[in-house]
Amino acid sequence: MIGYMEIRGWLMLFFFALLLVFSVGSEAKLMEYETNSSYVYNHTFAIVMVEYASAVYISDMTALFTWTCSRCHGLTQGFEVVQLVVDVESCLQSYVGVAKDPQAIIIAFRGTRGTSIQNWIEDLFWKQLDLDYPGMPGAKVHSGFYRAYHCTTIRPAILNAVKKAKEAYGDLDIIVTGHSMGGAIAAFCALDLIVNHNAPNVQVVTFGQPRIGNAAFASYYGKHLPKTTRVTHGHDIVPHLPPYFSMLRRKTYHHFPREVWLHDTTSKLKCLAYNYETVCDDSGEDPDCSRSVVGNSIQDHLSYYGVEFPTDDPGTCWIVMDPLLVKYGSIDSEGNVVLLKNPATPITQAQIAVGK
Repeated sequence: MIGYMEIRGWLMLFFFALLLVFSVGSEAKLMEYETNSSYVYNHTFAIVMVEYASAVYISDMTALFTWTCSRCHGLTQGFEVVQLVVDVESCLQSYVGVAKDPQAIIIAFRGTRGTSIQNWIEDLFWKQLDLDYPGMPGAKVHSGFYRAYHCTTIRPAILNAVKKAKEAYGDLDIIVTGHSMGGAIAAFCALDLIVNHNAPNVQVVTFGQPRIGNAAFASYYGKHLPKTTRVTHGHDIVPHLPPYFSMLRRKTYHHFPREVWLHDTTSKLKCLAYNYETVCDDSGEDPDCSRSVVGNSIQDHLSYYGVEFPTDDPGTCWIVMDPLLVKYGSIDSEGNVVLLKNPATPITQAQIAVGK
C-alpha cells in the first residue's frame, strides 16, 4: 500500500509541475500569509479534547446520549450531552454538550465512516480547490468538507443546540473538536460560529486533520480563530493531504496554524525512544514539523496521545438506538436522527427505559 501511495504522490507532483509550466508569467500577485502569532499550547487541555474526539465514534446512541459509553469516562467525566445528530445520508455524526472542566460547550464531529479509510485517503490525493468561501476574497476550499457541515442536517442542529446550551448555562466558551474528516468539519463549524453567529470565544482542537483550503483561506481562518490547535502524529498520512506544493501557492492547499506535532525520537546515547511534542511555527506549513517526514502511516492516523480511534467496516454507516430515545427528538424520512434534551437535566439509561 505504501508503494502505491508513493506512486500516487509522484503522479500528483508531475501533474502540478505541468500546471506550473503553463502558469508561469500569468500568476497574479500572491496574497501574503498572515496570522495571529500569539499562541500557547496546553498539553493537558489537548489530552482532554482527544477523549471527546474519540467518544463521538460510538455507534450506541443510548450510551452516548447518557454519557455511559466505553469512551465516556476519565477526563470527560461529568459531561452532559445536550444533543446528538446523525446525518445518515452523508454518514456524519456529532454531539453538543457542556463540560465541567474546562467549563465550556463542547462540539465534536466524527471522522470518516461508511467507506474504507484507505479509499478515502486515496481520493484525497486528487481533490481540487473548487469552492469560493463566502465573504473571503481569494479564499478557496474543498467543497466536500464545506458541504459536509453547511449542507446537511448537521449545521442547523448544532446551532440550535448551542443556543439551548447558552440559554441554560450562560455565555460559555465553545470548544470544537474532531479527528480526521471530523477535524475538517470542526474547522468549518468554528468559523461559522465566529463569522456568521458572532460567538465571542471559540477554540478549536483537531487531530489528524486534512488540509481544507488555500493560503488565503488559512490566513482568514488564522485571524478569526487564533485559538486553534491542529495536532498531527508521526507519519500520519492524512495531514499531508490533499497535497501541498510550495511553488504553486495559489493552486495548492495550505494548512492553517497552529500545528503541534507528536513524534518519537531515539537517544543515540541510551538507545531509548522518547515522545516529543513540537509546537510549530505560525505558517501552517512548518517544514520542521510533520512536513519533515513522509506521510505514509494509517496506524499513526488512528492513534493520538495513546487514544486509539476506531476503524470502520467498509460500506457501513450504522447506529444502535433504543426506540424510546425517539421521544428526545426525531428521525426524518431519510433516517437522519436529531436527539435534543433539556440542558442541565441529566438523564440515565434507566430513565430512558422506563419512559421518564
